[in-house]
Amino acid sequence: MSISVIKAHSVSKQVTTALSSMTILQDVSLEVEQGESIALVGVSGAGKSTLMTLLAGLDVATTGEIELLGHCLNQLNDEQRAQLRSESIGFVFQNFLLLPTLTALENVTLPCLIKNQDIDIERGKQLLAVVGLQGRETHLPSQLSGGEQQRVALARAFMIKPKILFADEPTGNLDQQTAAMIIELLFELNRDSGTTLVLVTHDDVLAARCDRVMRLDNGVLNKEVSREERDV
Repeated sequence: MSISVIKAHSVSKQVTTALSSMTILQDVSLEVEQGESIALVGVSGAGKSTLMTLLAGLDVATTGEIELLGHCLNQLNDEQRAQLRSESIGFVFQNFLLLPTLTALENVTLPCLIKNQDIDIERGKQLLAVVGLQGRETHLPSQLSGGEQQRVALARAFMIKPKILFADEPTGNLDQQTAAMIIELLFELNRDSGTTLVLVTHDDVLAARCDRVMRLDNGVLNKEVSREERDV
């Protein structure tokens, strides 16, 4: 029996200033099943990253309801949403977001501190080895290339064995060859961990690796395309 880990019903997001009001997302509904991989695609400004931040509980919808891992986000305060993320959610961003004063290993094990767990040094080293950075544990981000920094970010995302991984343009700042390697690592780690993957991307090659592709146009979710439909 399939289990939905994300449910969004009639979600809209408006941003209001003193002079105007802008609708970023309009009446978006979707469900994501456990272990599934989905890609959110669309041109810049279509609302992809905004939708991801809402689904992950990083922001709150103006209208509509979002359920994340059985929790109605509308009914949680900031602290409760943060606790849910620290316990069950992993993130990978375009700009890596590593702490510059921490070593690669310290960046990878940082989620343990956020989750108030003992730091699992051995797991951190194992994850760095999986992403090909064995022997680079003590290097600072400034001593690593962009691709190496993103590999550290990938290892960090899987440190707490997340139930859901949100990845926002994870290959956006990388050259084609490095991006291809990161894509392989992302799906390898995701498959081995049984994690649900929500991916925001401009990269059609990356999107095609997902089970479903959801296209946003001007804040409206258009037709979803499954892997079976793409293979026809």
